[in-house]
Amino acid sequence: MAEEVPKTTTTQEEVALADVAPAEKPDTDVAVLVEKSTEQQQEQEQEQASPEKKNAPETEDEVSKPEENIPECGSFKEESTIVSDLPETEKKALQELKQLVQEALDNHEFEKVEDEKKEQVAGGADVAADDGAKAVEAVSESVVCCAEEVSIWGVALLADERSDVILLKFLRARDFKVKEAMAMIKSTIGWRKEFGMEELLLEDFGDDLAKAVYMHGFDKEGHPVCYNVYGEFQDRDLYKKTFSDEDKRVRFLRWRIQFLERSIRNLDFAPGGISTIVQVNDLRNSPGPAKWELRQATKQALQLFQDNYPEFVAKQVFINVPWWYLAVNRMISPFLTQRTKSKFVFAGPSKSAETLLRYIAAEQLPVKYGGLSKDGGEFGISDAVTEITVKPAAKHTVEFPVTENCLLSWELRVIGWDVSYGAEFVPTSEGSYTVIIQKARKVASSEEPVLCSNYKIGEPGKVVLTIDNQSSKKKKLLYRLKVKPSSSD
Repeated sequence: MAEEVPKTTTTQEEVALADVAPAEKPDTDVAVLVEKSTEQQQEQEQEQASPEKKNAPETEDEVSKPEENIPECGSFKEESTIVSDLPETEKKALQELKQLVQEALDNHEFEKVEDEKKEQVAGGADVAADDGAKAVEAVSESVVCCAEEVSIWGVALLADERSDVILLKFLRARDFKVKEAMAMIKSTIGWRKEFGMEELLLEDFGDDLAKAVYMHGFDKEGHPVCYNVYGEFQDRDLYKKTFSDEDKRVRFLRWRIQFLERSIRNLDFAPGGISTIVQVNDLRNSPGPAKWELRQATKQALQLFQDNYPEFVAKQVFINVPWWYLAVNRMISPFLTQRTKSKFVFAGPSKSAETLLRYIAAEQLPVKYGGLSKDGGEFGISDAVTEITVKPAAKHTVEFPVTENCLLSWELRVIGWDVSYGAEFVPTSEGSYTVIIQKARKVASSEEPVLCSNYKIGEPGKVVLTIDNQSSKKKKLLYRLKVKPSSSD
């Protein structure tokens, strides 16, 4: 008998959390399109880390099923950015750091750091330029040092409570070691001055890499989500245009930092606000470690991110993970902190959509990754999606009752399909006949991922959707509907 299905959030099987990409400074982890360390480094680690080898799979078969072989670890939970919520030791560290920052502002130490950076870049070159012109140029940079004011990511240090959120990022990146956090702040300010951040924000790099890295929607906790698509660099023309020489790699680096910087400027640095990003890293068709140009460029970008963008990642989700990637990470994992490892989630191809749906609602998740979000169409991100798990060898029906003339539209998908789907309208009146909207048919996994339908209803009744799962695996059903009033003909 058909049943009306309430909107619920289905509990999914636990997806393993574990091994992470290498990072020299583990708690300042902003993701880019990152390749692993050089092959020489990997060989050295394999020779030197014999205890870790014991934990690595002995055969390719063992690592070819990542969903079954990734060990679990605890999931990272973000700490509060509200000062009153902090433990006393952390409050004390924050106060000490604020005092150091104030002293640096009073003594114009940040300006001195910038001048030192500039001198280092200049090297032994002839420095006969007009000092006044240089002072005017400095005002346009993203780190503004004028009247004892320094701003980072659009937030003036010590100007208001948003500054506390910024300072807490540096403290957490350095385990609340105040002097180390202060050194990192000075270094970051000097680097931003040197890099010309404000000018960088205005540069036009075109849209060649728009499909390689992009922001789309939010996770269930409100974090903006950034998608890093490694497979885009399988395009030879794009790869050559982006990485073929040093100038192009520098351009890529500037583009990637500009993208991150613009994304950060949209975050909420108010205490309790969302000031971190979820990174989704798609490794399908990744070029792999053999592409040294990509590896060199992304390694350089990662180093800059680690040094100058502390604690901006809420979670790193790696999807479509190949077996070799997991094997490398098994060796590197022992050298990383638990805090860093707890931010990472790995999923092989067959578990990727399921994993993403744990963290991102279907209406926010792009269609290509298992959700229903797409540009255009009848539905948008404000139209909530119902998730249902259909058991193996079971049939599931969903009813949409209607009592007036209307146009009923719906979107529906089953992750992986390989089930039968049918739709019909059952009038309330006993003398009426059931209308077949969609004759039951087997939907293959290769077909369109989302089915969109509508039906004009002229009498009370109900639309019944039937999903018949005759496979041996459970299936995830996603659907949503919209009703528009219509006049009777």
